[in-house]
Amino acid sequence: MIQLQNTALHASHIDLGAKMVSFAQWEMPITYSSLMEEHHAVRKNAGIFDVSHMAVFDFNGGDQIGFFEKIFANDIKKIANENKALYGVLLNEDGGILDDLIIYHANDKFRLVSNCSTREQNFNWYNKHAVDFGVEVIERKDMGILAIQGPEAMNKILAMNEISSLVENLEPFGCMFSDDHLYARTGYTGEDGLELIVPNDIIVNLWEKALAEGCTPIGLGARDTLRLEAGLNLYGNDMTIDNHPYESNLAWTIDMKDEARDFIGKNALLKVDRGVSQKIIGVLLKDRGVLRPGYEIIHEQGKGIILSGTYSPTLEASIGLARVDQGHGGKGQVMIRNKILNIDFVFPRFLRQGKIQS
Repeated sequence: MIQLQNTALHASHIDLGAKMVSFAQWEMPITYSSLMEEHHAVRKNAGIFDVSHMAVFDFNGGDQIGFFEKIFANDIKKIANENKALYGVLLNEDGGILDDLIIYHANDKFRLVSNCSTREQNFNWYNKHAVDFGVEVIERKDMGILAIQGPEAMNKILAMNEISSLVENLEPFGCMFSDDHLYARTGYTGEDGLELIVPNDIIVNLWEKALAEGCTPIGLGARDTLRLEAGLNLYGNDMTIDNHPYESNLAWTIDMKDEARDFIGKNALLKVDRGVSQKIIGVLLKDRGVLRPGYEIIHEQGKGIILSGTYSPTLEASIGLARVDQGHGGKGQVMIRNKILNIDFVFPRFLRQGKIQS
């Protein structure tokens, strides 16, 4: 039996009455009160998430720019002279997506955060290529991550005197180091907010300060409904190693402007027809029911499959992301429990910054 790992906030979650579940070999809170209450707290006020199960890596010495130019499909030079974060993907030689991640750069330091389920794979991948650039890869198991998200998130954070002066001028996707602590105006909810990557020995204090300022604790359940409303991909559901970025709504993360830059997977992508036969699209269920991963879709010109699906508390309807054949004509049908139900195909971003996208 696999021993589940705990974050530094495990006892705090138990004290708050969280329902704990196994997630990628970690014991994590899925809800504290109810998914609906937690979801609306983030959309209307501010919520705080423990996402310390995510993998954090630092880098030391060598040619770090050259290293990231090689392994990252986006161009790290975009942030090399700025205090910024950059989202993108790791690709294998065939152009398949190994993972999606964010690289932070501030104070001449790089820090990378990626998914927990790909931790070992990524660590080995970084080390395999880092040796060519003289770069040391350091997994920061001593670090935890808090995400404070929502329209009132920055007001709550500015009331936390310990960090207010550090983050008050951060713009979206801006970041900064204070000693070894990283503060970034990033998130995974479609709302404004901050992510704090800090040592585990201070994370409980910051968590308690945020709760005292009125932030609602949020579990993984609402994290998923929030990210899906925002149309944000989840690795393992919406894309895997068997998918390339052009069929995963991630063409914008592929930077080929520098023709001399030879990143891993570039040659494979150059051979891909960017007018792909399938793409990820949003799905809105018009009848009663809830979309779930694996449900089959049919439409006039082909078929598809639900990748992620849930009930949207904000839209009060079931929504999903699906990989669908082109030429769908805007409407289709899905099979749920032996019933054929009607769906609309929509832009794969249902909501952003609290506003429903039409």
